Amino acid sequence: MEFIKPFQQAYQDFLDRNPFQKEPRNLYDPADYIMGLGGKRLRPVLLLIGHYLFDENYQPALPAAMAIEVFHNFTLVHDDIMDAAPLRRGKPTVHHKYGVNAGILTGDVMLIQAYQYLLDLDKPQLLPALLGVFNKVAIGVCEGQQLDMDFEKTTLVGIPDYLRMIELKTSVLIAGALKMGALLGGSSIEDATHLYEFGRNMGIAFQLQDDILDAFGDPEKVGKKVGGDIAQHKKTFLYLKAMEVATPTQKSALQQWFDQLVGPEKEEEKIGQVLKLWNEMGIRQFAEKAKDTYQQAAFRALEQVQASPDRKRILEELATELLVRES
Repeated sequence: MEFIKPFQQAYQDFLDRNPFQKEPRNLYDPADYIMGLGGKRLRPVLLLIGHYLFDENYQPALPAAMAIEVFHNFTLVHDDIMDAAPLRRGKPTVHHKYGVNAGILTGDVMLIQAYQYLLDLDKPQLLPALLGVFNKVAIGVCEGQQLDMDFEKTTLVGIPDYLRMIELKTSVLIAGALKMGALLGGSSIEDATHLYEFGRNMGIAFQLQDDILDAFGDPEKVGKKVGGDIAQHKKTFLYLKAMEVATPTQKSALQQWFDQLVGPEKEEEKIGQVLKLWNEMGIRQFAEKAKDTYQQAAFRALEQVQASPDRKRILEELATELLVRES
């Protein structure tokens, strides 16, 4: 993704200049730790690109990009506690390294610091609009996390419920980053809204692609073991579509395997049997079609944005790379 490297570097330089390093260290060191774990920095980069579409000098938008990334990492700290996750990006999670209490309190201060970065922007006239977008996104992410936890305890989950959950948990933050960047760059409300819709649909398509790759991807290309969602009994689009289209015999077999708690020695068999059933039902094709529907909606929204085609091409190429990953 060479074309986004200038935006990634601009954000990284800002991050390096603005560490959390201060007293008490037991509060702020965990924040520096999670912020330093890397990743694509997709959300701050999208905010900067949203600004660039309307104003090529995106440096003034860096505090907002930082606010989005600090908020995102705050949610990861608390999500990892709720999920009892031991690793994040291959490293110990904050609560495993520093303790649960530190994870809770550090997450709290990161959320507050995200708002401080918005106050640091030199666009006071835009602050009400920016806070409106940011607050809507923040509430949505929390609602999405709650829905995700609720789904673990109920069988009454349909595909619309799942799509709504991933929209809130994943895509609204992507959409909000683009909209905030556009507003800071001087866009119209209409263009900022079209960008939000581009990001919202792209985020849903991206999660559906993740679901597909988790089940059907090449482990060497995807970088993780295939079937992780199956092993963890996750009610992804693939599972829900299978329960929708299965024959009574297939549904019974699928339900039996999904309800079965197996040890490591039988995990491969469970994954293999579920994938065999899904292949019989053509579940990958259903998921690909759904992903393509959201991808096309994203590109239609981007077409409506009144900005330079050359600058919009950056978003087109980024979306294509994210959504056409190798399997």
